[in-house]
Amino acid sequence: MSLNCKDLLGLEHLDKKELQTILDSVKPFKDLFTRSVKKAPTLIGKTVVTLFYEPSTRTRNSFEIAAKRLSADVVNVTVGTSSVVKGESLIDTGKTLEAMKADYIIIRHSLAGAPDILARNLNASIINAGDGFHEHPTQGLLDLYTMYEKKKKFEGLKVLLVGDILHSRVAKSNIWALTKMGAEVAVSGPPTLIPEDIKNLGVKVYYDLDEAVKNADVVNILRIQLERQQENLFPSVHEYVELYQLTKERLGLAKPGVLIMHPGPMNRGIEISSDVADSKNAVINEQVTNGIAVRMAVLYLLKKRKNVSSN
Repeated sequence: MSLNCKDLLGLEHLDKKELQTILDSVKPFKDLFTRSVKKAPTLIGKTVVTLFYEPSTRTRNSFEIAAKRLSADVVNVTVGTSSVVKGESLIDTGKTLEAMKADYIIIRHSLAGAPDILARNLNASIINAGDGFHEHPTQGLLDLYTMYEKKKKFEGLKVLLVGDILHSRVAKSNIWALTKMGAEVAVSGPPTLIPEDIKNLGVKVYYDLDEAVKNADVVNILRIQLERQQENLFPSVHEYVELYQLTKERLGLAKPGVLIMHPGPMNRGIEISSDVADSKNAVINEQVTNGIAVRMAVLYLLKKRKNVSSN
């Protein structure tokens, strides 16, 4: 989403100024939550379509609530009962939705690059809600906003990502955005779940979680994708728990004010213990609230930029 773009496809190609513009736009929408009527007329007459080829609860519902709070009409397309199961291509599905006057299409797809394909072929604004192992830009933005809200800065902030870095689109969006904003990013997890070239992104690697948490201002714990266990990428869940679960004992090694984050859904008792997830350091539920405000800001900015480009 450059300043002249109609789409949000990822954070990799946004610069610091663009990221800051998005973050600065979030607070007015979050302030709206404190009012008795939590709606604004920003998108009256606009239609927002959620097109999810993968299961989702948090992201899909968050986008739907965000759009409705901006007074948009919202349509959910259930791929399993749509023409997709009859062989309709992604582009044809997109063009059909556009012919129905969809102004925004929010897409989640198992293939990296699927949102880009729609963006190149449609006039509607395309928002990437997660594509393969590539990116999840609005999750990255809500993570950034939560850190900024709590820590008031990015310069010098030490952020640790823990877990399956290799397959995580959340990790990639976090890394690209945080490094541009001046944060110091580190990762920790089993060697088989850490990309070999990740140091090229300016990221520090720890294989010892006890050592990693000592320096962190923020620990963002990623969901272990248990389906990956079939690929033998780590010996056992039990071993992962022993070496990489964030426990109360490990939390005791960290700075007193460390933030504990998780994009959800959590595997309690695997990547995070319940007492840590429910601790005063955890801002996991606040991330969910911030996600709605961030997505409202994204929808607003895309409308604003689309209007400017059409004039």
